[in-house]
Amino acid sequence: MNLSDIVNRSEKAIPWSEGEKIPWDEPAFSQRMLREHLSQDHDAASRRFEIIDQHVNWIHYELLKEQPSKVLDLGCGPGFYVSRLSALGHACTGVDFSPASIEYAKKQNESEQASNTFFHHDLRTFEFGSDYDLIMLIYGEFNTFRKPDARIILTKANEALKADGRLLIELNSYSCLHAFGLAASSWHTSQSGLFSDQPYLFMEESFWNEEMQAATRRMFVIDTASGEVQQMADNHQAYKEEDLRIMAGECGFSKLQFYANWPGHGDESGDYLLMVCEK
Repeated sequence: MNLSDIVNRSEKAIPWSEGEKIPWDEPAFSQRMLREHLSQDHDAASRRFEIIDQHVNWIHYELLKEQPSKVLDLGCGPGFYVSRLSALGHACTGVDFSPASIEYAKKQNESEQASNTFFHHDLRTFEFGSDYDLIMLIYGEFNTFRKPDARIILTKANEALKADGRLLIELNSYSCLHAFGLAASSWHTSQSGLFSDQPYLFMEESFWNEEMQAATRRMFVIDTASGEVQQMADNHQAYKEEDLRIMAGECGFSKLQFYANWPGHGDESGDYLLMVCEK
């Protein structure tokens, strides 16, 4: 792409029509993203460790009742939740699309002499296995999938859980994604950052699709030396609680419980919604 392609771009972006996701599985990008996961200066990629510790304690005490359990972490990133749950006596498996994150998780697992298992795989095609007490998919990752793929993930999770097993999903709230889709266009420059190790100009614009109830962020990364343009898209499906109840029920879950955020977390932004599903 070049600058003329930006000038002649379509007026509106249709969700998932300009790309599925940010290139999480591209090796160089995943290495740069890993740096963001490991940073304790922000919560943009993974949350800071002190917050993760709070989440893990709630999972251990409230969902798993302090009983040794079999856990599957979908979209596990560098394995921060897995390693902590393992230290509390749980048998854990982690899956993620980022090769750098999975490699980091495996090395940490070896250094800690833990017995967790990690897979580099796409959640849509990954075979979950069976007999899990808990399957978790957190930090809004569920919203990034098209509705048909989201149903596949819910159905596979239901089939992989024990009879009394639970599925924990943390979503971006409807209001959060609606605002995301209506956000003003912006740009910034960077000498080196998430999207390139070389100086670049980053431009983004957001769109809300009322019919699909989905938000899209269209992004352009312009290499300042060559003028080469890379276009990406970040798509998010919004859900209201009633939509989630219907979808989860159709995928085999009989009980649902919602939390406005992680209990006891103290974040009242309304950006996230926890959904706990039982078979």
